[in-house]
Amino acid sequence: MTSMRPTTRSVAMPGEGPEPVEMAAEEAAARLAEYIRRHPRLLVLTGAGVSTDSGIPDYRDARGAWKRRQPVQHQAFLSDHTLRQRYWGRSLLGWPVIRHASPNRAHQHLAGLEALGYTDLLITQNVDRLHQKAGSRAVIDLHGRADQVLCMGCGYRCERDQMHHWCADLNPGFLDFSAGAAPDGDADLEVDFSRFRVVDCPDCGGILKPDVVFFGDFVPGERVNRGLDYLREADGLLVVGSSLMVYSGLRFCRYAREWGKPMAALNLGRTRADDMLDLRLNAGIAQTLSHCLRALDR
Repeated sequence: MTSMRPTTRSVAMPGEGPEPVEMAAEEAAARLAEYIRRHPRLLVLTGAGVSTDSGIPDYRDARGAWKRRQPVQHQAFLSDHTLRQRYWGRSLLGWPVIRHASPNRAHQHLAGLEALGYTDLLITQNVDRLHQKAGSRAVIDLHGRADQVLCMGCGYRCERDQMHHWCADLNPGFLDFSAGAAPDGDADLEVDFSRFRVVDCPDCGGILKPDVVFFGDFVPGERVNRGLDYLREADGLLVVGSSLMVYSGLRFCRYAREWGKPMAALNLGRTRADDMLDLRLNAGIAQTLSHCLRALDR
């Protein structure tokens, strides 16, 4: 499966084309319910827009452009000790935002879509595990999970909370800082990190890293293949809360187009797949899903 290549198509990039006009949630829900009835076995793909109502910031604005500096790169994290100091120092303030986040109505409604039998698989680009907390049972964490930490040397694994406690014990002064939350357990903290003591693997002394796919790294092939296997048999694809600016998510749209699968997207703002979509809904996610599920459950 990984050797297959999607059909090459031009796609809209950030800032291109007219601004999408927001729809009323009731209208969007009616169109979405019709789409789901016509394609009752869907692969659902979600992104950061699903979790923003849970207090977890996203990376991009409605035009698909970066809201802040791009996140840490995989190779830079492994090669640069000062970057790891900065990452784990900011994480002391940022990780609790994810740890204490609760599923919002969008997560709950997507779990409801599974309960009604309209999907047997949800793929999320988020690392917050809120879909599982909301009751979704069949979930692929495409980019991993922020609640676990992995040693890049020996494979040692521990809970993110354990790493958090180790860092706090070694660097108690950093707990006195305050900063706004940033995506994926980061925080907007800019201080001198040169004295921050980074925790190494207790088994081999190797580099500890959240078990997430950083930018510049590759999504494990088994996750992609499982999703593509399901997409091949699905009636269609439904994208929720993702701009699809990252290829790891966009690839599912490209394969769907190659395989003749219908596609719908519910997202506030443009997506990178706008010219591929059969149904484009620029509307509030939770409100639209709420009206949609009521219509489907009649």
